Amino acid sequence: MTTAGTPAGFVDITLDGKPVRVPAGTSVFDAARMNGINIPTLCHLQSQTPVGVCRLCVVDTGARVLSASCVRPVEPGMKVVSNSEKVLAARKTLLELMMSDHPSPCARQQNSGDCELETLAKAAGALPPRFRKHTVARGKDDSSLAIAVDHDACILCDRCIRGCDEIKDNFVLGRMGKGYSAGIAFDLNSPMGDSTCISCGECMVSCPTGALTNKSVVGTAIASGPDAQGLEAEDLLQIPVFKGVSGTFLALNRGAIVKRRFSKGEIICREGQFGSTAFYIVEGRAKVSISTPIAHVKTQGGAKGFFKRLTSTLVAREEDRREEEARDRTIPIDAPVDLAYGNPVAELEPGDLFGEMTCMNFYPRSATVIADSEVVAFEMLRNVLDIMLKNKTFRAQLDQTYRRRALENHLRGVPMFADLSQEFIAHLKESVELQRFGPGQVIVQQGAVADSFYLVRIGFVKVSENYPGGELVLAYLSRGDYFGEIGLLGGGVRTATCTALDHVELVRISGEDFRDMVARFPSVRSGLEAAAAERRAANQQRLQMLHDVPIDQFLSQGLMEAQSLLILDLQNCTRCDACVNACADAHEGVTRLVRDGLRFDQYLVATSCRQCRDPLCMVGCPVGAIRRRNSLEVIIEDWCIGCGLCAQNCPYGNINLHPFEVLVDDPDRVGRKKAVIKQKATSCDLCTHLQEPSCVYACPHDAAHRVDPRTFFAAMLERAPSK
Repeated sequence: MTTAGTPAGFVDITLDGKPVRVPAGTSVFDAARMNGINIPTLCHLQSQTPVGVCRLCVVDTGARVLSASCVRPVEPGMKVVSNSEKVLAARKTLLELMMSDHPSPCARQQNSGDCELETLAKAAGALPPRFRKHTVARGKDDSSLAIAVDHDACILCDRCIRGCDEIKDNFVLGRMGKGYSAGIAFDLNSPMGDSTCISCGECMVSCPTGALTNKSVVGTAIASGPDAQGLEAEDLLQIPVFKGVSGTFLALNRGAIVKRRFSKGEIICREGQFGSTAFYIVEGRAKVSISTPIAHVKTQGGAKGFFKRLTSTLVAREEDRREEEARDRTIPIDAPVDLAYGNPVAELEPGDLFGEMTCMNFYPRSATVIADSEVVAFEMLRNVLDIMLKNKTFRAQLDQTYRRRALENHLRGVPMFADLSQEFIAHLKESVELQRFGPGQVIVQQGAVADSFYLVRIGFVKVSENYPGGELVLAYLSRGDYFGEIGLLGGGVRTATCTALDHVELVRISGEDFRDMVARFPSVRSGLEAAAAERRAANQQRLQMLHDVPIDQFLSQGLMEAQSLLILDLQNCTRCDACVNACADAHEGVTRLVRDGLRFDQYLVATSCRQCRDPLCMVGCPVGAIRRRNSLEVIIEDWCIGCGLCAQNCPYGNINLHPFEVLVDDPDRVGRKKAVIKQKATSCDLCTHLQEPSCVYACPHDAAHRVDPRTFFAAMLERAPSK
């Protein structure tokens, strides 16, 4: 009760039998804290608005029910008891109920031993809980590169939501569902990595359990060295490029970013090597280039006769021009610039980021980067780069650099856009939209309205069509490729679904700008119409094939993916290996055929290049050296750097790396050359220089055949008796 001696603006209460005086409007929780009395809580932080959802801070105020102290303001003469048997029993029961739903130990308890729920439960004697655990898991979300989400460890305290909204003003998190199905959600229930979350780390810092944890606890640190300078969060926040990045996140990821200095002539990274970091140049200039011979592998015969030994040689484009190579003017690399085909060297300057695809997707380095002066650069791991790419300041700087330095070359690298006027390109530099997509995100959906044209800036895009019975992959698109022209030039509807395979960045040209472009530049229209017509014809051919062959029977064994199969009739085959030996004899002792593989009816589909319709070998090529036309013929371009990723990706083991001895400049002796071994990827060439493939000709029992699966298996299924 307030007495005459109580100053204005204060309230006198009794707290656990002790009279105390606190400012009017103070919560019971804060009054206890101010007087050295600890009341446990899970949902309340001093920096956030109290909401009273966990009810663990209940106290006895003499009312009919216990009150949540964090939201209960003091009243004159109030008598508060915070540690009675009734109060302690209620808290213990609440802890047991929460522990019955909690995966113990959770990630936080395992990594740092400070899960607030488990600590309080142990102190209250609430372990093990009396209540049966739920067996239905709500699952984990591993889509974010910086934060691990475990929905089973979430206790719906809302601390992450209030941290996101009240402290950071990001408004990404919220509640979803009701009752037991209730949980936290990002945006409109998107995976965290696909949401607008910038991974500032506030939700993770606020979380009392292992529901939101930092992925760096597993150990993400760049190897140290004499040229590597570790930086503290306070140091990084003083650098303009890190403006707006969470200091908490940088502190938790200490060691994931270092400052390096390179002397002139020092190699920063080398083409073909696998890596996990990206570089951001702060000072100085660097030269980016590829040293691989610009030539493709050509296999040709030697001595006369049918069983002649074939030799593989490197041949320049001028000596063996292939129609598929005629359009290439630039070589795409993992940097803000492309390399000219005739002189594959370019310059990187302050503000340039390179190695982004290597860092985000662990692809091989696409080029060699050498310091052209004294260079200072930040080297960062994937978790830091992901945060930086979501940072508005850093993102705006990269986008501005791309518009200024690379967009024009990117457009002119596509031959049909070579005639665009400088005026129109200047307009596009200001009007295009730069978009980012995470792995698995759908960019455009088959059947949707076509309103944009896209140019692939970074990453790989899968183009597929849906048919009754399954999905057919039409192509994989990489940097310099484009899509969306069929819908805009045709009926205004998307004819295929395009999905991001990995970290993808696109240049989006609006439908209005696209229509203006094709109206003003007839050569652009004719080029796009020709490409669209070719794609439509190929799609129509596939559709006809689906009417003839049950797609589910082929998809089950991957046979639909092939357009050329080596099959062995097991009723005739005697396992003599004459086919394997003939292949080895024809290719310098290295066979491109393995007598093993999938079986369909009485036939063995041997391991040999299938000219796949879903060419996984193309995915991840750091320089876009594997591509194909609508004929589905896979082509290895002459700037292949021999990194071997395509050979690893081929699920059938049909791509090989062929070594060649070439002469290069000797860095130790200026003006001299030295011999080194360079590799180039090559696959089964179907013995195109012979009248018939060696493996087929060599079979003494007519068991080996090269067939088109669309016609061969269609005819076989027609002959099969109905059941």
